[in-house]
Amino acid sequence: MLLAFRSAVALNRLLDVLPVFGGDPRIDRWFTQVPGSRFGLDALAALDRSGARVMDFEQARHERFDLILSTSPKGALTSLSGRVRALLPHGAGFNKAFGTEGSPSLPSGLDPAFLLSEGEPWADLHGLGHHEQLARLTEYCPPAAARAVVVGDPTLDRMRESTGRRETYRERLGVGDRTLLAVLTTHGGESLLARRHGLPLELALHLPVDDYRVALVVHPNEVSERGPHNLAEQLRPALQAGLLLPSSAQEWASVLVAADAVLTDHGSTALYAAALGRTVVLDGYDGGSELIPGSPMARLLAVAPRFTGVAALPDLLRDGPGPDPAEFAAAAFAHPGRALPLLRAELYRLLGLAPPRTPLTPELLPDPAPARSPAPALAVRAEVDGRRVRVERFPVATELPVHHRSARHGAAGLAEQRSAEVLWRHPGTGRWTAAGWAAHVLDELPGCRVAAALLSPERCLLVHRRHGPFALRVRPHRAAGRVRRIDPAAAVSAVYAWLVARPDSAGDLPLELDCTVGPVTVRLELGPAGPGEWDVEF
Repeated sequence: MLLAFRSAVALNRLLDVLPVFGGDPRIDRWFTQVPGSRFGLDALAALDRSGARVMDFEQARHERFDLILSTSPKGALTSLSGRVRALLPHGAGFNKAFGTEGSPSLPSGLDPAFLLSEGEPWADLHGLGHHEQLARLTEYCPPAAARAVVVGDPTLDRMRESTGRRETYRERLGVGDRTLLAVLTTHGGESLLARRHGLPLELALHLPVDDYRVALVVHPNEVSERGPHNLAEQLRPALQAGLLLPSSAQEWASVLVAADAVLTDHGSTALYAAALGRTVVLDGYDGGSELIPGSPMARLLAVAPRFTGVAALPDLLRDGPGPDPAEFAAAAFAHPGRALPLLRAELYRLLGLAPPRTPLTPELLPDPAPARSPAPALAVRAEVDGRRVRVERFPVATELPVHHRSARHGAAGLAEQRSAEVLWRHPGTGRWTAAGWAAHVLDELPGCRVAAALLSPERCLLVHRRHGPFALRVRPHRAAGRVRRIDPAAAVSAVYAWLVARPDSAGDLPLELDCTVGPVTVRLELGPAGPGEWDVEF
């Protein structure tokens, strides 16, 4: 068997299909890269890491294979010789037309210029994701449609099978109780990243870090064209502000499983998010020429709420858009959960072999790479209402008005520590007592107003330059069998804001405050510090 691919995205689709042949010693697997695409470099690197056997394309042209699988009809594919040749789903339907190749007005993937060789279909099997795609293939290329079968989408089946690992993915991404917003950008000049390069940074700087995490999902072709290192450098300010940048191989699918909502352009990745029931918000796509009217993606975007700015986004997501996005995704994906068995039956029938009797289940998606550690310095907004305090934290580069700055001592840069009114630290090497460390910090950094030793997730020593030491207890919120905590550094910021607003109440101890950080409200207990806080080795 030869798996022929032109780009990284085409290769990833082939890898989703490989379980069809799992455990069959009669199948010998070879890969080859079909020339003609400028998006293919990353694919070869991925194969090298996997240990797959790769055959040079020129050598492959002189071989005859029992089966050739591909997910793209373009390039020199027709020069390969195989007893059985199959074109499999490349993505979520046929939603775009490109004016630079083939027949400019026809949907990419349905163009007879690529599907036919000397007037005859090159493939013996066209595996399609939905009957709507079969109808359109019949319209544009009837000879190919005669060999088409609707099998569903193996990538979506893999994503659905992986929804049981959603919490694991969210833990790896450092999401917790926050809303995970995935920003989806396709490739080319009409993509979100090309039109609105500054949007990821804008989102990262203006959405509270305890309420949201933002992940940018970039089309593999765009990653290949820009280069992973170059792309990361172009996005460096946003990455420093906490933006997640998952790999374009399989992590994008894990991120969609973990996500709560997506902000998208006209790329069909949003259909996968819609099929999973995620909220879909459109970043205006006006005046573009690629999206095909009446396609499933066009119909989805016609009803999706419009992104009008970062300030309006929380209310937009909270209110919930009208129509169920999954209803529109249903026009792109048929036979849910059955793609691999249907494909196996068709391919083995064409090969004249009895298929393995082992059951077929999609391979679970891999864990995303763990998120980087939280930013060591933050800008803090605080609203004090009696004994209720609401805290919102942002990257230090935000342009929003803030109440104060908070930094992790020993982790933030010197300038960030000097400008922070609140400095905090987790337990270290035990070279200090908590009180000794706090005194050292207040002496070393005269701009600091509060030094806080975070002794545990629930217990802190908080030393205020004017009002003296306090013991702070951060009680978790317990309800319906769930335990929800806030970052104790955020609790320290809440106490500091309350002391600024109510300086004459600092002696009224003990007292309790209700502190809201992101979606969680907890009880803070502030009292006199004793040896149990002072003398802890820190």
